[in-house]
Amino acid sequence: MTAKKPLLVVIKGAGDLASGVAYRLFKSGFTIITTEIAHPLVVRRTVSFAEAVYAGTVAVEGITAALADSREQALDMAEHGIIPVLIDPEARIIKEVHPEIVVDAIMAKENRFTRIDDAPLVIGLGPGFVAGVDVDAVIETKRGHSLGRVIYDGSAIPNTGVPGEVMGYAKERLLKAPVDGVVKSCCTIGDQVNQGDVVAYVDDTPIKAEMNGVVRGMLKDGIWVPYRTKLGDIDPRRETDCHTISDKALAIGGGVLEAVCSYLHR
Repeated sequence: MTAKKPLLVVIKGAGDLASGVAYRLFKSGFTIITTEIAHPLVVRRTVSFAEAVYAGTVAVEGITAALADSREQALDMAEHGIIPVLIDPEARIIKEVHPEIVVDAIMAKENRFTRIDDAPLVIGLGPGFVAGVDVDAVIETKRGHSLGRVIYDGSAIPNTGVPGEVMGYAKERLLKAPVDGVVKSCCTIGDQVNQGDVVAYVDDTPIKAEMNGVVRGMLKDGIWVPYRTKLGDIDPRRETDCHTISDKALAIGGGVLEAVCSYLHR
């Protein structure tokens, strides 16, 4: 019997949630290509394939991703078990390689040019998509009882601008730019910090931790950001593992895998 060629999936975005999706699908035997912008604003860099844009290559839980220079190189990498990260802000590669499945994992809280006819199966993560209109299925991304559920009619829970609570902390977990400027961190991902500690600067303006915890994410130094951009986050759980894919990302990845398997079964 001749083995079937693995189905090609294009994932728009390569941040921590997109990487959780890529991990689930890669482990399930799919061929993956991811797309990114030239300067990804990814804070959980230790578990994001987007870090390959800056480092060239990156490994997350034993899976290697690498920056691809072209469509041809991306396809070659994907066929050889490496997840390519292609700088392609408009995801033009979708029209060039005709994947079976497209996942919009940009997490922009709005639909940025994803169409239901981009592929036989199109999936959107979180708010901004309407199942049956923009995409075939939406995956709930908000922490809580519905996290990771597949929605075939309607939308995910609207964005509130406040992250889900962890041990009673919500907005305190986020580090945001107080001004426009260049980021300079004072700590590394995985460091323990206390409330009031200066954890980063934007130009000459300090950003202080609003709680005790572990620095779970931080933007790469030297990136220029506008006011209120998310710079990082702090996790109150002191046993936090900053080098493995999060429970949230795995749950969302599981929802995508369910939608894919349901599609293939039909």
